[in-house]
Amino acid sequence: MAPFSPPSLADYPIQGIDISHHQGAIDWKMLAAQPNVRFAFMKATEGGDHRDARFAENWQAAKEAGIVRGAYHFFTFCRPGREQAQNVLATVPVEPGTLPITIDLEFTGNCGKIPTREELSAEINAFFTELNGAYGAKPIVYFDQPFHDQYFRGNEASFPEHYLWLRSIAAEPSVADCSIWQFADNGTLDGIAGPVDLDALCPAETGLFRLFQTAASK
Repeated sequence: MAPFSPPSLADYPIQGIDISHHQGAIDWKMLAAQPNVRFAFMKATEGGDHRDARFAENWQAAKEAGIVRGAYHFFTFCRPGREQAQNVLATVPVEPGTLPITIDLEFTGNCGKIPTREELSAEINAFFTELNGAYGAKPIVYFDQPFHDQYFRGNEASFPEHYLWLRSIAAEPSVADCSIWQFADNGTLDGIAGPVDLDALCPAETGLFRLFQTAASK
């Protein structure tokens, strides 16, 4: 197999990062000066009561640096979706010009429960019903290819309509309607000490592109 090459800015002109407290103190102004940091997803919450220790700081600093922001929630399989949504509502400000709320769905770092499709669908629907459109009508859902194939493929109608954010660090996404592509988990950027996840807006995605047009016009 040919070695994997990260997407170029010519082919994927809107690129960004996703971070949490694990990245430590971040120099957001330094990040904003780099052409491949147009947006940043930052961890806000996890489960029913955990809040990322650096979320509030990162949220404000990214705004001041002019980077388009989005918050994500790590969805645990061991707490009701409604409780998890209440945690998000108490933590993430509702502000115009931000990316839709994201839920991170994965087994890594989660509790030991393996939900059925029906259980997962019920709790995710309860989660978004509780949010009641506070962060936009169409959320973003993050997962890797195996998780997508196990729960979502052929079963999309059981879940809320969503933008798809796919982790694929060895090849371009194979899902045709992918909106965001996480292509690296060991990126290096000025302003962050240590590795960071790298992402790109898929060229065919138009629903999220308007946020970057608005940012460019300011």
